[in-house]
Amino acid sequence: MHQHGFVRVATSTPRVRTADVAYNARAIVEEAKRAHEAQVDLLVYPELSLSSYALDDLVMQDALLDAVEAEMAGIVAASKGLTPVMLIGAPLRHNGRLYNCALAVADGKLLGAVPKSFLPNYREYYEKRWFAHGRNIRGATITVSGDEIPFGTDLIFASSQLPGFRLFVEICEDFWAPSPPSTAGALAGATILANLSASNIVIGKSDERHMLCRAQSSRTASAYVYSAAGHGESTTDLAWDGQGMIFELGDLLADSQRFELQPELCIADVDCDRIQNDRLRLQTFNDAAEHAGRPEDSFRFIAFDHAPAKGDIGLNRPIRRFPFVPNRPEKLDEDCYEAFNIQVDGLMRRIEATRPKSLVIGISGGLDSTHALIVAAKACDRLGLPRTTIRGYTMPGFGTSDETKDNAWKLMKALGISAEEIDIRPAASLMLEDIGHAFAGGEPVYDVTFENVQAGLRTDYLFRLAGQHNGFVIGTGDLSELALGWCTYGVGDQMSHYAVNAGVPKTLIQYLIRWCTRTDQFDAATDEVLGAILATEISPELVPADAEGAIQSTEAKIGPYELNDFFLHHVMRFGQRPSKVAFLAWHAWRDKGEGLWPAEFPAAKKNEYDLATIRHWLESFLKRFFAFSQFKRSAIPNGPKVSSGGALSPRGDWRAPSDAVADVWLEELKAKLPEGS
Repeated sequence: MHQHGFVRVATSTPRVRTADVAYNARAIVEEAKRAHEAQVDLLVYPELSLSSYALDDLVMQDALLDAVEAEMAGIVAASKGLTPVMLIGAPLRHNGRLYNCALAVADGKLLGAVPKSFLPNYREYYEKRWFAHGRNIRGATITVSGDEIPFGTDLIFASSQLPGFRLFVEICEDFWAPSPPSTAGALAGATILANLSASNIVIGKSDERHMLCRAQSSRTASAYVYSAAGHGESTTDLAWDGQGMIFELGDLLADSQRFELQPELCIADVDCDRIQNDRLRLQTFNDAAEHAGRPEDSFRFIAFDHAPAKGDIGLNRPIRRFPFVPNRPEKLDEDCYEAFNIQVDGLMRRIEATRPKSLVIGISGGLDSTHALIVAAKACDRLGLPRTTIRGYTMPGFGTSDETKDNAWKLMKALGISAEEIDIRPAASLMLEDIGHAFAGGEPVYDVTFENVQAGLRTDYLFRLAGQHNGFVIGTGDLSELALGWCTYGVGDQMSHYAVNAGVPKTLIQYLIRWCTRTDQFDAATDEVLGAILATEISPELVPADAEGAIQSTEAKIGPYELNDFFLHHVMRFGQRPSKVAFLAWHAWRDKGEGLWPAEFPAAKKNEYDLATIRHWLESFLKRFFAFSQFKRSAIPNGPKVSSGGALSPRGDWRAPSDAVADVWLEELKAKLPEGS
């Protein structure tokens, strides 16, 4: 895990007793030991966890403040040999003022203290009665338990063992402020932002915390770790729920069980490489850092040594098997509606701009043409055009099965479009004969030329038909095929007048078709055909079935689409190393009984893959994506981007030379994950 840029972080809700500093110190050490056993690298406690938060005027008593410093020395000593860097909340005196602070401790050493910047003094809060704000403290030191340590809001704690682990700390109200201190910390280079909080709980406040954490982790391209005070704090006037949350780039990785009586650790593995890779791609982030006066030049970086757990300690984070597929159960219909209607709206605008008399589309009975057709049907419905505006053509070739041909006809009839059939075999036979291909002489030679003659003829017919009927050709090829180069260039399925599926990978197409049937986007007859098409083997059907009747299988040739889409997301969106992609894929796909599947995903379609299989298909993907297929992507027609995961248009997310090689990626995979390992 650590070799791939992950840092195991945790929030802690320890036992706490109001004003009992010794009791609280023991509880803090107990949780640190539990976190050590869980191989945690960073442990974030609540605000003022050593003294307890709800103390009112007791926080200004010398006896209590003396006890805080004395017990802090014991905690530092107890941290020796423990894996986690600890962030502990404590009240500290300095130059005749009292500060609400976070203390960083690692492996027997007190690293520094960060004062709270913004003190709430409204409604139930009264912190300005006791504390001084620290937002202007920079470059200072403070003496704690006899040690002089860095003190200020300009501290970033940087691990000497884990290069991407750079930590900035703020306290509770700080991230309710219009300009949270953590924004500057992130712009200075911190990848993990931590918040020690004693936010009391009222109705709806948990949602507010989620919103703030999600927004800050997204806006600052960081991980945000939030730890709130829990049971044991004084309930004289307030209540506490002990909420812990870990967000990364706007994604919730872990959420604690609230209102727990027992101490709780909320643990997740943060991907610091992913964070840095995202910033690498966000020039606005760099512009903001420059506009803010380059905070990295004025912040103090406090290097620290600790002892991250060695060896394979697993991976504790949710990994989406289908990164392009909507995965929010409460927002599932909304997300699918959005994805589908991005395509519909894109096609509608093209229809408005060109005012065609017809929309020409080839219907094979497969997934891609099916999805493009239902998008076209919905576009016609919304524009008030008759569905007969769509001219669908099924064009059987040498490998077309009765099943797909029947499904193509059933779908066209169910949708009520103009439907025709053109048998391309006579024209294909003539072309094969003209070019002297062995198949024309009776030999069973089913090579790329044999396949491309058929694919090219289909596209040629469609373009001529579009000219004849004053229309344009709707492309059916999808994002997965573009990534793998699984399309025939030029006069083939790579080309069209408008490619509605170009931003949609195969796994999302399957899911959106299921969504259409589940939400009755069309009538029952259409839904029945869509179900049959979903159950059909994915095949280009360019080669005749063998003696046993087995048809040509796309996934047997290029690998499972669900793996290829997984590879594509992590390579295209974040530029992850191949060895890390393999690591993530193995944790996502090794056990179909573990982890989350998209809602209502068919049980019979749930697969699992061992590491050798993942490595094999990843190597194939790298060759196809980097060394083979870019020339096809460099000349693709227009089509809408659908997913934040990216698209492959040379005018959008992905721009690459057509004559590059894949050596760097293949060698990295070979070095880190040798074949047979």
